[in-house]
Amino acid sequence: MTVSSAQQVVRDVEAYMVKFGGAYREWYAGVAADPRARLFNDHNVQEKSDAWIYRQCESDDAARQVEQYFLAKGCQGGTGGGGQGTRSFYAYKITTYRGVRSARGAPAPHIYHKG
Repeated sequence: MTVSSAQQVVRDVEAYMVKFGGAYREWYAGVAADPRARLFNDHNVQEKSDAWIYRQCESDDAARQVEQYFLAKGCQGGTGGGGQGTRSFYAYKITTYRGVRSARGAPAPHIYHKG
């Protein structure tokens, strides 16, 4: 898995958000030790059809800097997620689907790119 600086993660995520549209308030942002479990189990994001992205940062401080950046821009979410050493940042486009908050609405190319 590629490890990225906070600045690179911000660039990647912003480009992804532009591609799939919506205001920052229409996106959820957070940090997690296991971003796939957080996205697909906890937030009910549909892996094959929803707009989602995650990246591994170079440190837990970098991941939290990225989280703070997107929360300040207006993304939904809050600080305090993950634990000490949590290095993954994730985001997904929010919509209501069967009464559950999820990212339904924009098809996602499985955006965790290897390499």
